[in-house]
Amino acid sequence: MTHETTVDLRSDTVTQPTPAMRAAMAAAPLGDDVFGTDPSVNALQDKIATMLGFEAALFVPTGTQSNLCAILSHCGRGDEYIVGQMAHCYRWEGGGAAVFGSVQPQPLDHAADGTLPLAQIEAAIKPDDAHFARTKLLALENTLGGRLLPFGYVQAATALAKSRGLQCHLDGARLFNAAVAQAAGAGSDARAEARRIAQCFDSVSVCFSKGLGAPIGSALCGSREFIARAHRIRKMAGGGMRQAGLLAAAASHALDHHVERLADDHALAQRLASGLAGIDGFVVEPPQTNIVFVDLEGAAKARSAALMAYLGEQRILATGLYKLRFVTHLDVDAAGVDRAVRAIRGFFQG
Repeated sequence: MTHETTVDLRSDTVTQPTPAMRAAMAAAPLGDDVFGTDPSVNALQDKIATMLGFEAALFVPTGTQSNLCAILSHCGRGDEYIVGQMAHCYRWEGGGAAVFGSVQPQPLDHAADGTLPLAQIEAAIKPDDAHFARTKLLALENTLGGRLLPFGYVQAATALAKSRGLQCHLDGARLFNAAVAQAAGAGSDARAEARRIAQCFDSVSVCFSKGLGAPIGSALCGSREFIARAHRIRKMAGGGMRQAGLLAAAASHALDHHVERLADDHALAQRLASGLAGIDGFVVEPPQTNIVFVDLEGAAKARSAALMAYLGEQRILATGLYKLRFVTHLDVDAAGVDRAVRAIRGFFQG
């Protein structure tokens, strides 16, 4: 067993608050957010709403609750939302919209690039007929599995939905990863790109506890009327917190200091993918942001369980739910990535 520190590549949710973030939390003025009097929460809500071009925002404990509040604010009982088969708000959130809101999902298969084909969206919109659920909402996710939705596609898909009377929601759990990647391709500013993406939608959920490195929290952005509805649902879902400014201050610090540095995570993902390329049986998906997926084939697939156990012994953590997944973040550096590459290569060469 090595005595080196752990290289945790399971998720960008595992980050610890930086010393500067902890200082911001300790200094945060506090109130009671259920009464609407926590100044740090109010400041965060104003900041993220202004940044993304919305009238209002709501601070919530989790991205799952943010998406739930969004869907139930857009849709009522007997309504439906169109969504991708692999979208987080459909596949990975316990069916909350259906369970708690009697809102029917209409999942569609993704194209190879992660998009939902426009013709399939069009065909899934139900006619106004008593036989059908009422189609009310299109939900997209950016990034999806670390892949950036092309901005032209986002514009086209949301324009199609709006032309048919649908609202549009973005699960932007890693919106700023998408914005940094989009900005790199366009030679523009990441914050401007985040706003450009967000303005295609009627509501946007943003997670602070992934690549941005805050310990807890997401925000839901939209119109004042929409956020008022979402606020009521947050209360019913148990999301009303008291001195939540401690957490909001961490999220606010992340917005101020951790957006542009996401490019470092993207570069480390590229470094990791390059290091894993060429291993027999490894099919490495070229990363677009901070997530590297690897399909295993042949003898490598047969040894996948042994590989995961070996990596654990080497204090290198990854996930292998349906593929190998490695996620870079602010608590991983180049030395850690190189150590993971050496360990994996050593396992297959041993």
